[in-house]
Amino acid sequence: MINDLKTSRGVNEQAELTKRVIIATAISTQDLPVCNAMNERHLAIKVVMMPRDTNPHGTIFGGVLLSYIDQAGAVGAYHEIRRLGHGDQPIVTVGMKSVEFHRPVFIGDVVSFWTRCTRVGKSSITIHVEVQAERVGQTEKLTEAEVTYVVVEEDGKERRPRRIFEA
Repeated sequence: MINDLKTSRGVNEQAELTKRVIIATAISTQDLPVCNAMNERHLAIKVVMMPRDTNPHGTIFGGVLLSYIDQAGAVGAYHEIRRLGHGDQPIVTVGMKSVEFHRPVFIGDVVSFWTRCTRVGKSSITIHVEVQAERVGQTEKLTEAEVTYVVVEEDGKERRPRRIFEA
């Protein structure tokens, strides 16, 4: 009986806590800027793939593409932050999510890294990067990824996340 009361009270407390978190989240995100409403893409980087970037199979090494994806995402993040009316701010990569290699990339491919903002948070911005190449007159999607960056404040030895858009 006592355990049933504890369990019941715990469930009610958990439900109340969940409700408070939802309300707090809704209130705290009301004033956040939104990504480009037209969902426009931005050409962040265009690169010719070179022989030095190959793996033992003769295609471009995935790590080379990941490096370019990270750079393109940062260029896209800066572009979006400027579009929203704010100057350049120091950003660092905090995560890459759902990287998908759809097709191999070959030596000589002219590869375009297109970016699109998918989310702006208090201190972070998430960018979708799509990697394409023109082949025989057709555009082919080669790779895509979601990359999240956080704005940091540096004071000598330490880096801390800070709000992207200060009032």
